[in-house]
Amino acid sequence: MNKSILQIALASTLLAGVAQAAPFQNGSFEIGPAPGATFITLGAGDTSITGWEVTGAGIDYIGGLWQPADGNRSLDLSATAAGGIQQTFDTVAGHNYQVTFSLAGNPSTPPLVKTVQVLATGGVATNYTFDISFSSLADMRWAPQTYTFTATGAATTLSFTSLDNTALGPALDNVVVTDLTPTPAVVTPVPTLSEWALVLLATALGALGLRGRRGRGQ
Repeated sequence: MNKSILQIALASTLLAGVAQAAPFQNGSFEIGPAPGATFITLGAGDTSITGWEVTGAGIDYIGGLWQPADGNRSLDLSATAAGGIQQTFDTVAGHNYQVTFSLAGNPSTPPLVKTVQVLATGGVATNYTFDISFSSLADMRWAPQTYTFTATGAATTLSFTSLDNTALGPALDNVVVTDLTPTPAVVTPVPTLSEWALVLLATALGALGLRGRRGRGQ
């Protein structure tokens, strides 16, 4: 195979791999199938909520069943049993990221304390709990939570997994991912005095040369 053709093929393959990820998206789950006045159940492998894939035993995609933390939709991460979601998105290796999210729990049934595990590629699996004792469908008492990780590559998978093996589990909404690593400022180099002197000398020599050509009738 011609070397240039091989190089183009290799570059195309690499670009295709990079294109599999995308910027983080749809953290409040607003883009997806209509969950109606209550909810719909989505099984493992379902990707109908834009950006997300359902894992485990499935989730309930909440419409009007309870008060969301942001927008009009949210999730119960346990359907028939413990389920979850995950999303793969673009990151910069070595950058520190912060994930904020709103956590609550389905208030309709025990356990009183709902638990979700959060994990990003290369990060540490961390459990978060929510006590439903004082919450209700009309007042979910959403609690803000924070998870941080350092990206290990150009793409990172972020997952939220219920640890409640029941039909009703932790509730999730308003996921936001922020790159905490400052972008280096672009510094425009300032010419040194010697560089300015060379510029002025070149300009002067150019002017003298032009004047000489004119004096010779050129």
